[in-house]
Formats: sequence, structure tokens, C-alpha cells
Amino acid sequence: MTTLAPPLEARPRIVPATNGETADQTVYLLGRPTLRKFIRFMRGNAVNPPDEATLATQWQAAHDHIRELEKTEAGLADNPVLTPITDLRERYEPLLIEFFKDPLVRYGFNTVPTDIALVELDRLVVYQKHIDVTHVEALKAKLGPAPSDEVIFRTCLSYDHPYPPVKWAKVHNDTYVFMSPSNDLRFLGTMPLKSEHIANYPPPGSVVGVVGIAVGFGSNFLNAIHAEGRVILNNGSHRAYALRDLGVTHVPAIIQHVSSRDELELVASDEVQRNPDAYLKHARPSMLKDYFDPFLRTITPVHRRTRQITVKFEVDDAYVPAL
Repeated sequence: MTTLAPPLEARPRIVPATNGETADQTVYLLGRPTLRKFIRFMRGNAVNPPDEATLATQWQAAHDHIRELEKTEAGLADNPVLTPITDLRERYEPLLIEFFKDPLVRYGFNTVPTDIALVELDRLVVYQKHIDVTHVEALKAKLGPAPSDEVIFRTCLSYDHPYPPVKWAKVHNDTYVFMSPSNDLRFLGTMPLKSEHIANYPPPGSVVGVVGIAVGFGSNFLNAIHAEGRVILNNGSHRAYALRDLGVTHVPAIIQHVSSRDELELVASDEVQRNPDAYLKHARPSMLKDYFDPFLRTITPVHRRTRQITVKFEVDDAYVPAL
């Protein structure tokens, strides 16, 4: 494990919000999202947002700094070294044996060619514009000041899949609500089931089929997309931030190799799909190292929020003419 210089700033602290609730500290990347989006984020999330003139000054300074980086760091994101984990088999083999037993690995990453490699954190392209530093501090406390290779591997490619607290309840005959403090709570899709798939639940009749509406958490592996000579961080931003802040420079990640824009649409986030050139063609795109650049970020307390997924369904019972 190689190290970086100490972090630039003292650790942000948790501060009380104006309504008496606890606020979370958030890092927001400046200068690339439009000024309008930045002001909208601060108005809607910050505990005590500065006035618009102050926000505009912050944003413009970052925007000007990006123009300089486009000259001095043009091409920095191009062709980063990916070290296949198989080249380090002696170092990681016991962990890999356990990891490949995970069904989420076998069934969740088979759309495009995929492998596991060590990636350099500072060369990763990022699309996420804000990071929950309060969550990062909790991750760092769990990792300790000098995590071992095994701890780093299990953090990035965990196969025990612990998940955050979640509550759910039926609120109407056709509506269920799921809530969690984790941003990873999501709709996972629908599943056709048969009666034999349902255990310990007495059927209300002679079941011919069950439609499962799944809500839960993703595989939560640190995952990146290798496309057009660049590596875009696709999942695991908070862990990547935490490890980089601890001085770690390279981490293991699942790498999905994309050979066309059509394949990119299958595996990339909505943000990357909407504007792929910003991440694959821009001379100096947003990169993980920017989260730590005092000229490109602002740290602000924001109101704590809970993720909510509402599932509603409709049943239409009718007769139609026989064929």
C-alpha cells in the first residue's frame, strides 16, 4: 500500500442545523455543474446557504480554475494503468476464492467483459458531484488509520453484503413504502415467481403465479467502467473518497470493459448516458482528486435526508370477448 501526503484540511465536524436536527457535512464539486444547478442544490439542501452573489463568486473561481486545468492537466484521465488482480494472485488469492463464490458477482456483471484490477484513485473519472463527508468519517473510523490489503479488499469488494437499516410498511391496499438512511436503497425490478418459491406463507388460494416487486440495495461493489481509454467510477464513491483520504492510492475494483456507446448505455449511470462526451472526450474531466482540491470544492452542512421508495401497483379485472 502506497501513501499520499496528509489531507489538506482538518476533518469537517458535524454541526447542529437550525431546526435542532443534526446536519451532515457534504463536499460539492464546483465549476462544472452549471451555476444554476449549484445555487439550486445549496438552496434546497444547505442548512444556511450563502447569498447568491457569494455562491456565484465561488462557482466562477472554480470554473476559471478548471479552464487552467484543461491546459496543465489535459489528458490526465487518459489510459490509466489497470493492474489485473491475477498478476497479484499470491497477494489476493484467498480473498478472490471467497469473492468469486458470491452469486452477485456471477450474475450481476455478465453484460460486458469484466475483470478485477487495481486502479489508481486519482486517475478515476467521476460523475457524482457531492460526497457525504459525515458518512465518509464513519467509514474511516471503521477502516482505521492504516488499513491492510485485506481490509481494503473487503471494503471495496465485500462479499458479506451488510446493509443499512431499512423499514417498510403497507400504507394502502396497493401501496408499500420503504425507507432507509442509505442512498443505495433502490427499486431492483420485478421477478416472476411460482408457488414453490414462496415458503412459510399460507397462500390465499391456489396460486398460479406471483409477481415480485423487489426493493433493496445494489451489489455495492466498488465498480468502474473502462471505456475509450478512460476509467469512470461507477459505484463506490464514498469508499474511494475515504480510502484516498487515508492515503491509499490504488484499490481493487470490478472493471467493466465497454467497447461501444451502445454498451455504455447498458452499464453506465444515467448521468454518464446523458452526456458521455463530458467524461470520455473532455480534455480534463471531473476526477476523484478534485474532491480534495480546495479550489474545486466547497464543504457545507446539509439537512439530513432519508431515502424513500414508494411501490404502487394496479390490478385490472375484466372480461374480454373469447377468440
